[in-house]
Amino acid sequence: MMKRQSNSNSLILVIHEIYGINQHIKSFCELLLKQGFDLICPNLSERERPFEYTQEEAAYRHFMEHVGFSSAARKIKDLLLDVKDEYEKIYIIGFSIGATVAWLCSEEDCVDGIVGYYGSRVRDYLELTPQCPVMLFFPQDEQSLNVDELLLALEKKKIEVHKFTGKHGFSDPYSSRYDAKSDQEAFSKTMDFLLHVD
Repeated sequence: MMKRQSNSNSLILVIHEIYGINQHIKSFCELLLKQGFDLICPNLSERERPFEYTQEEAAYRHFMEHVGFSSAARKIKDLLLDVKDEYEKIYIIGFSIGATVAWLCSEEDCVDGIVGYYGSRVRDYLELTPQCPVMLFFPQDEQSLNVDELLLALEKKKIEVHKFTGKHGFSDPYSSRYDAKSDQEAFSKTMDFLLHVD
């Protein structure tokens, strides 16, 4: 688990992708720290070393067989219980499976806002009604689903959604799917959301 403090009254929980706490997640956490937030990034994969991008299938299998969405959400909810009295505001930012886990925690009272990057499996949990503001980012091209159909379903639930040029992973500068313009736009929207959410 990564835990860094800036003596802030706001905490961000960052939930990683299937790969674990890799260089992308570490770099993203550093960016948030520079903005003055306290930060916790739990290691849901419980592996010392993150998976490489070439091990995508193995990483996904490991998550589904050894972690799973409900267990990961339970871990985040337990963590929220531990820290909720220490902060005025708590936000969750998740990437891919981490975005879906964040979505599963959106009904918790102590969560003040959620940002999810390309959480394609949110589609499996559309019965949830978030109790906090939620902003979700999706690529225009997502292998496993029809992005426009999912956006429509989310918009009906009054969820703020944005579609960006690129593919799943567009915000990861260490990935071959990186799209610099989409990444910058998404990060700008993330910061605006965190600073202005009620």
